[in-house]
Amino acid sequence: MALQTRHWDRLGNGGVTVTKLGFGTAPLGNLYRAIPDRDAQEILTASWDAGVRYIDTAPLYGLGLSETRLNPFLRGKDRDSYVLSTKIGRILTVTPPEQRDGFGKWFDVPARREIYDYSYDGVMRSIEFSLERLGIDRIDILFAHDLDIFNHGTQETLDAKLNEFMNGGYKALLSLRDQGTIKAFGAGVNEWQPCQWMAERGDFDIFLLAGRYTLLEQEALTSFLPLCEARGIGVVIGGPYNSGILATGPKPGAFYNYDPAPEDVLERVRVIQGICERHSVRMVDAAFQFPLRHPSVISVIPGGQGVSEMESNIRAESAVIPEALWADLKNEGVVREDAP
Repeated sequence: MALQTRHWDRLGNGGVTVTKLGFGTAPLGNLYRAIPDRDAQEILTASWDAGVRYIDTAPLYGLGLSETRLNPFLRGKDRDSYVLSTKIGRILTVTPPEQRDGFGKWFDVPARREIYDYSYDGVMRSIEFSLERLGIDRIDILFAHDLDIFNHGTQETLDAKLNEFMNGGYKALLSLRDQGTIKAFGAGVNEWQPCQWMAERGDFDIFLLAGRYTLLEQEALTSFLPLCEARGIGVVIGGPYNSGILATGPKPGAFYNYDPAPEDVLERVRVIQGICERHSVRMVDAAFQFPLRHPSVISVIPGGQGVSEMESNIRAESAVIPEALWADLKNEGVVREDAP
């Protein structure tokens, strides 16, 4: 089965061809609940059989488990048949089980502690560890992970990490790209503001922006996405369903940004859902396809912790959305007028 693809080649180095539907593998790291290895392989197989050829992972996901689970799945597959991205910025160290990180978030995972390290040497060590866990010989795209206030707590701490990265890890990624070791690099974050800060100060290729350009949020259109369009920077959208509410609907307990949704968000989603129902469109289909209407967006990577979720994402990729639905979303004020 073939899914739609987009080719990105900002530098004339051949670039990458990614499926518009990518696979975000955080759920394979036992995010919020443990899933057996067998189930993880079934999910990966279902995505591959459907034609997904862009996979994103990270050392953080399951404290190494996500990358490790990709190892047997990718073994034997033609390395040129898929695009793989992973992330730098954390080194995982062995620790006693009771002292590991991620209790309440990652379940049944290796006993590891995360150490933020955006230095030159830290980036090189992180890449080496990822290659070993993945069992492959090259990575296509590298993202500096979680350079945002959401993870670092204060602007002061974030500023220090950004400066550490630009003075160290950024130079490592630049060198790897110039040597042809990787095709592209950027940052994978939960906020568009640090992405813009970096784009204004360095030569970045692709940003992975989680949850900040969706049917619920379009503030990135103000300055960040126009900058990407002007410079030929690609954007991968993670979290297109804003932690689930755009897939589940505004039901009690629906999640938004990893927490139960507040009433104002629930009401906004009710409006979106009502418009979708008038046009006989699943809201999850519209939520998936909305970011792809922007010319800088090259792929959308919802997660999937079960085969049924993966099948739903595949269905969303090929759904036909009437133009009138997008017009109604704007007319009722839930999507910005300047959204493509």
